[in-house]
Amino acid sequence: MSLFSDLAREGLWRNNPALVQLLGLCPLLAVSNSVVNALGLAIATLLVLVGSSSAVSLLRHQVPGSVRLPAFVMIIAAFVTCAELLMAAYAYPLYQVLGIFIPLIVTNCAILGRADAFASRHPPLAAAVDGLMMGLGFAAVLIVLGALRESLGQGTLFSDMELLFGTGASRWEIILFADYQFLFFLLPPGAFFVAGLLIALKNAIDQASAARAKPIEAAPKPERRVRVTGTIK
Repeated sequence: MSLFSDLAREGLWRNNPALVQLLGLCPLLAVSNSVVNALGLAIATLLVLVGSSSAVSLLRHQVPGSVRLPAFVMIIAAFVTCAELLMAAYAYPLYQVLGIFIPLIVTNCAILGRADAFASRHPPLAAAVDGLMMGLGFAAVLIVLGALRESLGQGTLFSDMELLFGTGASRWEIILFADYQFLFFLLPPGAFFVAGLLIALKNAIDQASAARAKPIEAAPKPERRVRVTGTIK
């Protein structure tokens, strides 16, 4: 259980692929202008991470070291194809919006990095948990970034959710500011700006936690001087 708890802390916070490793920033910044886009890419990336990590772990003794990385890329590409076909079948409007960024999951360094650094060296259960936690950490940052950019850019939350969940989800939209649009946050410069704020916030929280955990040095006790009197014979 200690291994799994360590994996959870690493993936969700201490070694988050988006905030710490800064991997997969291309799709992270490109499609996170709304919650529904971020959620769609987050689900696809999570499925690919868990599936590819488990498959790499199962095949780790059968893959020669000379072709390790090409084999891992092929495994990841197979799971990306499955995720792409599933999204095209069940959420085709969102699939059209995300476009090329679904196939580009193959080139996400966070997925290939976990396959090479962890899954190829650990049993399947640990590899699956590692992929799940890294995927959840990446998804959390993606969704928070999408929520911030959507609310700051167009004054809404959960707009166009029917692209992913069907027509009934159109009632989920929350209007924060009527007739409002701030184009900066919907464009790539706004994505960099908000992502930088999130990274700075995480670093500030880590520094504050480290400062609280640091033991307070006890103040030195004042020296007591003892006056000795006596007679010299």
